[in-house]
Amino acid sequence: MTGQSMMFILAGLVGADISENKALATLPITVIIITTALTTIPASLLMKRIGRKMGFMLGAAFAIIGGCIASYGIYHSSFWIFVLGTMTIGIHGGFAQYYRFAAADVARADFKSKAISLVISGGIIAAFLGPALVNYTFDIHVVPFFGSFVSIVILACLAILILGLINIPRPSLTECASSGRPLSEIAQQPELIGAVFVGMIGYGMMSLLMTATPLAMVSHGYMVHDASFVIQWHLVAMFGPAFFTGSLINKFGVMKILMSGTFLLFLAIIAALAGETVTHFWAALFALGLGWNFTFIGASYLLTETYQSEERAKVQALNDFMVFGFVALCSLTSGTLFHFYDWQTINQVAIPIIATASVAIIVMIWRRGKRA
Repeated sequence: MTGQSMMFILAGLVGADISENKALATLPITVIIITTALTTIPASLLMKRIGRKMGFMLGAAFAIIGGCIASYGIYHSSFWIFVLGTMTIGIHGGFAQYYRFAAADVARADFKSKAISLVISGGIIAAFLGPALVNYTFDIHVVPFFGSFVSIVILACLAILILGLINIPRPSLTECASSGRPLSEIAQQPELIGAVFVGMIGYGMMSLLMTATPLAMVSHGYMVHDASFVIQWHLVAMFGPAFFTGSLINKFGVMKILMSGTFLLFLAIIAALAGETVTHFWAALFALGLGWNFTFIGASYLLTETYQSEERAKVQALNDFMVFGFVALCSLTSGTLFHFYDWQTINQVAIPIIATASVAIIVMIWRRGKRA
C-alpha cells in the first residue's frame, strides 16, 4: 500500500515530465490498473493451487522487477520503458488485492467484515509513509523521481521478508478438487451483481478523481508537496475508517454503509466543484477517500456472502477482474478528460455514474425488504 500511494502521487507527474504526448500522462497509472485487472483471475486460480503465501511472494517479486525497469526508464527519460515498468508493478497488484480475502477466508463468520477492514486499515501507515518517502526521495538524485522508484523496490523486498514470517493456511485438498457451482449460476445472484457493481463504481470514481488530482493541482500552480499533502489525507480517509468500518457493518448492516459511501462520493464532487484552492482539493479528496472506504469494504463483505468456500477463488477473481477493469478505464479516461477539458468536467462526468450506484443499492435494499 505504501508503494501504491507513491505510485498514485508520482506516476502521472513522471508521465507528464518525460512523455512527448501529455495526453498520455496518466498512462503509467492506467497500465498498472489494467495489468492488475488482467492478473486477478490467474492470480486467484494460481493461489488456489500453490497457496496465498507463495502467491503473495511471487507478486512482490514482480514489484521488484517492475520497480527496477521503471527506475531505468526514468533515468534514461524513456517514457515507454517507464510504462513497461509500471505495467510489471501492476502484476503485483493483481496478487496483493487478495490480502483482504485471505483474512476473510480464515475468519469466523461474525468477524469477516472486521477482518477485511483490519487488513485495509494497514493503509493508514501508507497514508503517511508513502507521501513522506515521496517528499524525501523525489529529488534525492540528480534525475527527478529516480530515488522514489528505487525506494519502491526496497519496499517490495521488505514485503517478501515479512511474508516469509507469516503462516497462511493452504487450501485443503477438498477445496482444490471441487469448484462448486458453475460461475454462470453463481453470477446470477442479485446481491453478487450488486456487490460487484457498487465495488466497480466506488473504486472507479475514486480512481477517476484521484488520478487527475496531482495534475490538476500542478496545473493551477501548486507544488508537488501540495499534491502530496492532499493525497496523504485522501489516503488517511481511505484507510483510517477501516479500523471501525467492519463494526459499523455489523451494527447498521452492509446496505446502509454502502449508501453512506455513495453519499460521501457525492460530497466529494460538491467540494471539487465549489473551488480550486488547496482546501477544496483537500476536502474533495478526503470525502472521496471516505466514500471509497465504505463502498469498497461494504462491497467486499457483501461478496463473501454469495459463495461457498470451494467457489471463492473464481468468484473473487471475477469480482476483482470487473472492478479493476473498470478502474483502469476510469484512470485512462481521467487523463484524457483533463488534457482535453478540465478538472471541473471530470467531476461532472462522475455525477450520473455515482447516481447509478445509489439506485443499485436502493434496489438491493428493496429486494431484502420484500423477502423479509
